[in-house]
Amino acid sequence: NVTFRNPEEILNFLSIVEKYDIAMDMIRGRLIVDAKSLLGLMNLGLNNVAELRVYGDNCNQLRQEISKYMAA
Repeated sequence: NVTFRNPEEILNFLSIVEKYDIAMDMIRGRLIVDAKSLLGLMNLGLNNVAELRVYGDNCNQLRQEISKYMAA
């Protein structure tokens, strides 16, 4: 689960996930957006918890890089 507190965090998150050649979605309720889409992530809103789904194997490096955005 991932959450963003401000627009800058969304931009930083995007700069990380765009480096990976792995498909990713963010899900909040019935809303599903591409995790590499700025407009999609902005649509999820700030201070909301969304589920990050990663469609790939061996994502330990990705998990480490985005750990600061993981919801408690």
